[in-house]
Amino acid sequence: MTKAATLAAALAPQHSAEEALALAQAVGAAMYANDPASQGLGIKIDAIAPGYASMSMPVRADMLNGHGSCHGGFIFALADSAFAFACNSHNMTTVGAGCTIDYLAPGRLHDVLTAVAQEQALAGKSGIYDVKVSNQDGRVVALFRGKSHRVSGHIVPPQAE
Repeated sequence: MTKAATLAAALAPQHSAEEALALAQAVGAAMYANDPASQGLGIKIDAIAPGYASMSMPVRADMLNGHGSCHGGFIFALADSAFAFACNSHNMTTVGAGCTIDYLAPGRLHDVLTAVAQEQALAGKSGIYDVKVSNQDGRVVALFRGKSHRVSGHIVPPQAE
């Protein structure tokens, strides 16, 4: 069983692991198709499963600040996108209620930053997600914690589930 399928089995007992994984991937594809912000930043989905998303972004010259490192706003945007894809992966429309980020190391020109978001808790309409942003060498660039709130609606119409 793949890592994504194992996560799906653990996090989505109401569906089979394969169904939960397929739904999370369909939700991710639908969200990405309607996400010009992530697309414009060059952010790509690497993997998605229930409560989990891994997304990457190359650091371009137009993302550098006056110190020659990746502007924190771009690192935040990557982490926030991974958070959004992870918390919506259950196909219940979910928004951010709050977050924090700690910057630990600079991103550099031509780095490929990867944000891995993992659901830590989901109770009622609220969730907690941790996101680790690392560069291609595994160096941790930032740690982000997001709090989510479920609102009404679905990303993929329920009959398509």
